[in-house]
Amino acid sequence: MDMLKQRFKDKALALFQKNREMLKAHGDMVIGETKVSQLFGGMRGMKSMIWETSQLDAFEGIRFRGYSIPQLRQALPKAEGCNEPLPEGLFWLMLTGDLPTQEEVKWVTEEWKKRSEVPEHTFKMLESLPVDTHPMTQYSLAIVSMQTESIFARRYAEGLPKSEYWDAYYEDSMNLIASLPRLAAYIYRRTYHNGEHIAPDPSLDWGANFAHMLGISESPDFKSLMRLYLTIHADHEGGNASAHTTHLVGSTLSDPYYSLASGMNALAGPLHGLATQEVIKWILELTENIGTDEPTEEQLAEYITETLKSGKVIPGYGHAVLRKPDPRYMAQRRFAEEYIKDNKIVNIVWKLFSVVPPILEKWKSGKVKNPWPNVDAHSGSLLMHYGIKEFSYYTVMFGVSRAMGVLAAGTWSRALGMPIERPKSMTSEAISQLIANATVEE
Repeated sequence: MDMLKQRFKDKALALFQKNREMLKAHGDMVIGETKVSQLFGGMRGMKSMIWETSQLDAFEGIRFRGYSIPQLRQALPKAEGCNEPLPEGLFWLMLTGDLPTQEEVKWVTEEWKKRSEVPEHTFKMLESLPVDTHPMTQYSLAIVSMQTESIFARRYAEGLPKSEYWDAYYEDSMNLIASLPRLAAYIYRRTYHNGEHIAPDPSLDWGANFAHMLGISESPDFKSLMRLYLTIHADHEGGNASAHTTHLVGSTLSDPYYSLASGMNALAGPLHGLATQEVIKWILELTENIGTDEPTEEQLAEYITETLKSGKVIPGYGHAVLRKPDPRYMAQRRFAEEYIKDNKIVNIVWKLFSVVPPILEKWKSGKVKNPWPNVDAHSGSLLMHYGIKEFSYYTVMFGVSRAMGVLAAGTWSRALGMPIERPKSMTSEAISQLIANATVEE
């Protein structure tokens, strides 16, 4: 048994036993209350699932196994000459709860290299699609096409005992994550660069190899950006659409290929993973309408106010949970301050940070709950700086990163014996009747 799997097994078995004892003693304990507004409002804020790998706090931001993003940038192992953490280290942390050593991260890097083969039939399937097929459609279909390799599906058909579900899920997850940079880069080169593909470089780590295969920059800075990007986008607790979808489908014992593809279909939605491209499109429209790519803060303030008056939102600002600047935004800003000295789009992003929040705080008598930027407010400007100007591809890059979090969490769900997810739904009439009965009782 490999070192990461053994570490996970020891951790998972201990937590499984601890949870069983806790449920026996406290299973009837009530946590929170459900409001009618939550039933009609997308279940916002309802505590209804277990997600071991990360937790989101409204004021502290995302914490991976208790560690904030600034802490991880310091504590996780790094590639030689790079100031950004290796994503492989975050995966180890999410799966085990332990900060990995440099040797343990090196092991993950080498293990993923060995597992990174993409089936030939997946490439053939992609080539059968029209070249202008949306990159996320290609990505989702490609993941499903690789389901032929699922160890979980094969072993389940052979009579896999429930106590070993996690083992097969782990193997599929490792294989799938390892192959995603190759797959995503193939889609990028096929769609935007005439199918002129770039072979993997076996000397590079997972994130740097992705940057290399994209073929738009061999700059060490771009490789550093990919390591940072893939780390900070990996997980955002379990309630977001892509994570929850992966969790839901996995709860049916669909294998990781089916589960991840479903999550990526959720990520493709305009209200979820498309936000980065929406921000960049809005900034480019802003410069065109104002008539300059170096607007003053006064010009920006006027444009933002007019945008709000027209009933539109400011892309990249606000978050369903966060009530402070997104730590992922701040990490990218620090990267830009270190590596990007003068980029007009990046400078606009920074000016918006100064201009937008005060306006939103006063808008409609301060009813805006979070006037601060989220991760999407900065991501696109960095990708554009290094040459990735094809907005429709941004969500694929997001999806490569998000796979680490949702599949690590899925492995935990199988280890802890989580059941099929089946919440109770109600009709509007049933809610109306409950309200009427409660009113009569009062």
